[in-house]
Amino acid sequence: MKNQQSNPFILALTAHNLTVEIHKHSAYQIVLTNDAPFTSTINGQLCKNIYGFLIKPQVTHLCVAEKGTLNVFNIEPYSTIGLELANRFAADQDYIVFHSENEMEAFFQTGTNRFDIDTLITALVSQLPATQYDERVTKMVDYIRTNFFERDINPQTFADIVFLSPSRLASLFKEQTGSSLSKYLLWTRIRQAVYLTLSDKDKSLTDIAYDTGFYDLPQLNKYMYEMFGMPPKALKHNSDLIQVY
Repeated sequence: MKNQQSNPFILALTAHNLTVEIHKHSAYQIVLTNDAPFTSTINGQLCKNIYGFLIKPQVTHLCVAEKGTLNVFNIEPYSTIGLELANRFAADQDYIVFHSENEMEAFFQTGTNRFDIDTLITALVSQLPATQYDERVTKMVDYIRTNFFERDINPQTFADIVFLSPSRLASLFKEQTGSSLSKYLLWTRIRQAVYLTLSDKDKSLTDIAYDTGFYDLPQLNKYMYEMFGMPPKALKHNSDLIQVY
């Protein structure tokens, strides 16, 4: 067994000059300013001069921060950290808006008014119980991190590596992370695709899709839109990347 914190299934990035049209997606999302307040419309409600928000999956929203820098966190809803965030909403709440740095600090318990990517992820993960990961789960995580670009990965691939049946391995992984091996693989591929989309704007989206394990660009478009509410083309042209976690 291996001592480590629960895997958070997070795609996080810092972007400048970010403008996103109205959309919705399957991930929980946290958006926090690094400097100037920004404007957003959430569920049809205009929110001016805010410092951040947290929204549930499938909540429509748009975001405009033409003069500022935003930290954006997308979180798998069925991961341990997604389930923890779900418990922070009241029964009739779909989103939470932060009108000051003090509100953000109190909500996320950062202990500081700094809201960079590493600080917030540390605060989020600190709310989770420490997990004793089975070595077979750790082995699968390591395998995905180094082989995510292989397009022939399937449940039997994983089962053969750790000598468990696909159903038993799937059950073990879900029990320890809250989500599935296939979702972990998908998030890993999309994290890399987002990084390449924003950091290498001369690289074609078709090549990015192929290099990150997708069969073609339409498949990457499908999963990006489902999980984050926009295709990679929109992300490529609507923000300037500073950092991807």
